[in-house]
Amino acid sequence: MTSRDELRLLPWSGPDGKPCFLSTDDDSSHLSRLADTLETTYLDQAAGVLHHAIELLGLPEPDPVDLRAVSADLMEALGQVLRIAESRGWRLP
Repeated sequence: MTSRDELRLLPWSGPDGKPCFLSTDDDSSHLSRLADTLETTYLDQAAGVLHHAIELLGLPEPDPVDLRAVSADLMEALGQVLRIAESRGWRLP
């Protein structure tokens, strides 16, 4: 039976919204590389959203519609970053 420390939590969910896991000891497999690429993309996007939020909050009177939009983007980015952190935490020795 595969244990939790042998599984990699992938940065995407299945069609039913449940977590997807990869069981492999090959860090260079196609799915491992795809997950690495997507994690990097999510982290880059999160940095961009954070930068935009900082700029927006620095305005004297930010537009409420813009604040709502950046809040939604921040929530999505935070969810993705937390999933990456959880996945990487599982893989620590």
